[in-house]
Amino acid sequence: MAHKEIKTSIVINSNRQNIWKVFSNFSDYKTWNPFIESIQGAVKVGNKIEVKAGGMKFRPEVLVYEEFKEFRWIGKLLFRGLFDGEHSFEIIDNLDGTCTFKHEEKFTGILVGLFSKKLERETKPGFEKMNQKLKEKVENLSNLPQKD
Repeated sequence: MAHKEIKTSIVINSNRQNIWKVFSNFSDYKTWNPFIESIQGAVKVGNKIEVKAGGMKFRPEVLVYEEFKEFRWIGKLLFRGLFDGEHSFEIIDNLDGTCTFKHEEKFTGILVGLFSKKLERETKPGFEKMNQKLKEKVENLSNLPQKD
């Protein structure tokens, strides 16, 4: 079975809590996220959610949802084994006032070879744009004066 991985990451000058606060506010995605338009539904392990991204709408199953750390789902095109994608987001504390936001996807299935170049040309830059916008939004929030 064919496979392809897209791996991106970015260092964000903030803590896990601030990153998670922005990242997990799915209803706000339309205001800043250039890649994922929306995530709807009860986001918990085992549930199917509705995701709109890259002009597509799909219903992946949530595999991991661990606050301040990781969110992962698996989606498929029509049926398993054709074109499956395990999408993951992870926040790693660098223990220096920064965190690394990892945004990855593992594709498997018989159609992966057919879409491989498109994934590199369109999907990977979409991940990178989302990462950059998340960084900007979190760092801008972190620089606001705190209210007592």
